[in-house]
Amino acid sequence: MTLIERITMIFRSRANAAVDRYEDPQRSLDYAYRNQLEALQQVRRGIADVATSRHRLEIQANELHAAMGRLQQQAQRAVDLKQDELAHLALSRRADLAAQLAEITRARDGLYAQETKLTDGFGQLQIRLEGFRIRAETIRATYSAAEAQSRIGESLGGLNKELAEVSLTMARAEQHAAQMQARSAALDEMNRAGTLEDPTRPFSDPVARELDRISGEHQVDAELSLMKADRAARLV
Repeated sequence: MTLIERITMIFRSRANAAVDRYEDPQRSLDYAYRNQLEALQQVRRGIADVATSRHRLEIQANELHAAMGRLQQQAQRAVDLKQDELAHLALSRRADLAAQLAEITRARDGLYAQETKLTDGFGQLQIRLEGFRIRAETIRATYSAAEAQSRIGESLGGLNKELAEVSLTMARAEQHAAQMQARSAALDEMNRAGTLEDPTRPFSDPVARELDRISGEHQVDAELSLMKADRAARLV
C-alpha cells in the first residue's frame, strides 16, 4: 500500500467515524471536514519534516564534498613533496568520505523522491478536500432549505387547521345571525298582525277581548240607530 493510499484510507475512516458520531448531518459534515483538514495538516508537517531532513543531508554532502576537495589538495601537495605515505593517507581518507558521500547522496535522493510524492499527494488531497468542502456547503444549503421547508409546511399545516376552526366558527356565527334575523322578522310580522301582545298594556285574556269587541260593536249599532231616528224626526 502506497503512502497516498494510506492517507486516503485515513480520510475515509475519519469521515465514516464522523457520520457515526453525530446524527445532525451539518455537525457530521463539520466534524468530518475538521478531521480531514487536520489530516491534511499532518501531511503538510510530514512534508516539512522530510524537507528538513533532506536539507540536513544536503549540508552534510556539501561538507563532505568540501572535505574531499581539501584531501585531494593535501594528497597532491604530498606528492609534490615526495611524501607518498601522506599522499596515500589523504587519498584513503578521501575514499572513505566518498563512500559516505555516496550513501548520503542516496539517502538525500530517497528523501527528495519521498518529498516529491508527498507534495503531489498533498496537492491531490487539497483538491479533494476543497471538493469535499464545496459539496458539504451544498449539502448544508440543501439541508437548511429542507429544514426551512419543513418548518413552513408545519406552520402552514397549523395555519390551515386554525383557518378551518375559524371558518367553522364563522359559519356558526353566520348561522346564528341568520336565525336571529329570522326571529326578528317573525316578531316584526307578529307585531304588525297584532298577534303579539304589547308588554306595556295590561294583561287581558282572549275571552275578555272578544266580549269587549262585541260590546263595542253593539254600542256602534246603537249610536247608528239613534242617528237614523234623529234624522227621521227632522224630516217630519
